[in-house]
Amino acid sequence: MTEWILRLIEQGGYWGIAFLMFIENVFPPIPSEVIMGLGGIAVARGSMEFWPLLAVGTLGSTLGNYVWFVIGDRLGYRRLQPIVDRWGRWLTMEWEDIERATEFFRRHGQWVVFALRFSPFLRTMISLPAGLSHMKTWRFLLFTFAGAAVWNAALIGGGSWLSHYLEEAQHWLNWIVVGSIALALAGYAWRVATWKPRG
Repeated sequence: MTEWILRLIEQGGYWGIAFLMFIENVFPPIPSEVIMGLGGIAVARGSMEFWPLLAVGTLGSTLGNYVWFVIGDRLGYRRLQPIVDRWGRWLTMEWEDIERATEFFRRHGQWVVFALRFSPFLRTMISLPAGLSHMKTWRFLLFTFAGAAVWNAALIGGGSWLSHYLEEAQHWLNWIVVGSIALALAGYAWRVATWKPRG
């Protein structure tokens, strides 16, 4: 399984990585930890270079987050609320969640856009309240790019380090990759199945 995904990543090249990271931040089918971690293994194998991989992975992350920022910035509260009320089950959120996230953003300041790039839970979600609060676009992009760059560099480094033990731990690595993807999909399915409007 790991070899198959690695081949897809290597065949898709750097722009394939950028596309996967973009999609991961809009609607996460494969966690970024898997994408950039396997990219790190490709770096250790010599089929990719660290800096181009970091650049395109971070660009994809930034553009994916920018989609949510633009949705919040352009639609605003009045037009966004009916959409969330109607499609809340499939978004696995409701309006109260957005209000809470927006309050968190306003209480802690715009630096949370940078800080939450290291959080597995809120790093994409925070882009929406940043847009709703009409954060300056250049500042949002700068904080997002900087935070994503640090996070992606750590993932690439971790993948490169892991590659030294790949021969001995191939079996376990396969399970880790499959498990990460399965958990992401199962988590979404569980949220959809158990979602109930608080009202």
